[in-house]
Amino acid sequence: MSDRRPWIVGVTGASGTPYAAAVLRGLLDAGDPVDLVVSRAARLTLLDETGRPFRDGHWRADLAGWLGRDLAGTGDDLRHWPAGDLAAGPSSGSYPARGMVVVPASTAACAGIALGLSKDLLQRAAEVCLKERRRVVLVPRETPVTRGHLEHLIALHDTGAVVLPASPGFYGAGAAATAGQLVDFVAGKALDALGVPHNLFRRWSGQLGEARGGS
Repeated sequence: MSDRRPWIVGVTGASGTPYAAAVLRGLLDAGDPVDLVVSRAARLTLLDETGRPFRDGHWRADLAGWLGRDLAGTGDDLRHWPAGDLAAGPSSGSYPARGMVVVPASTAACAGIALGLSKDLLQRAAEVCLKERRRVVLVPRETPVTRGHLEHLIALHDTGAVVLPASPGFYGAGAAATAGQLVDFVAGKALDALGVPHNLFRRWSGQLGEARGGS
């Protein structure tokens, strides 16, 4: 029996593929195995935001181009499951996943997971992790939100998920923060929620407030 226990990363069609890339890089840098599920809508968003395709038959090369790194040495530490494969490993509670992060999480995906629709493997894998009491982190990015969306997020919270909106903090770099730093802040918070070590942002220590004479 393999002792491989991966984090499942689900990428939906919401705008925000840089958040997904930063989380994936963080997990790989931490040496944790990863199972990737990219929805059909996410492939269109990825093409629109990066100009890069994501194809099942070429997923490793496409992912390497997206992340900007060589993945040749990742081997079995990195797996990909087609979103339409409802017989895939992560669809079962007996599959030894550590937990799951959905980043970015669209309103449709949040609703499907909250309602237990199992529309595709991404939704099914999240539902399985919730029922097995594994860590599930959802990173919604869309704004503004409707009452229905808020109700779905509350339902997910009550089921045990961590709802972590893509709301970057500016205290690390202030007004001079780059887009990359803001993306890394959100990705780092998602990794914090998973309990995965990283160095994606500078943590608050109180020293900035003291240096500025603040209380």
